[in-house]
Amino acid sequence: MIYTEDTTEYRVKFFKNIQSGQNPVLEYLKKLGVKEETKILKYIEFLRLNKGYLEEPYSGHIRGKIRELRVDFGHSKHRIFYFIFARKTIILLHAFLKKTSKTPISELKKAEKNYQHVLGNPTVYE
Repeated sequence: MIYTEDTTEYRVKFFKNIQSGQNPVLEYLKKLGVKEETKILKYIEFLRLNKGYLEEPYSGHIRGKIRELRVDFGHSKHRIFYFIFARKTIILLHAFLKKTSKTPISELKKAEKNYQHVLGNPTVYE
């Protein structure tokens, strides 16, 4: 049997709350300076090119299917929660500036809520 390599590339989509219209990751990025935003977008592109998985310390597993993209810029520690969805789609769920050594539960809860929203509305992200 001959196997062919699947050359379909991964896509990145930003979570958007259907009811409120909020897009937490894009809104977070727009509040940053140009250099920080550019670096984060470059890491997101690396994530896409590497099929949603980067080695430590750039990415890590958080809980369930939720992972964390880690982008440090000087003393700023930017974190973006994401997961890999159907049809090679990386969904960016939530972003925040990490100020403590542990990930705040409140930030994780926001990502989990957005994750559940995506699962409840899969056609929006196809």
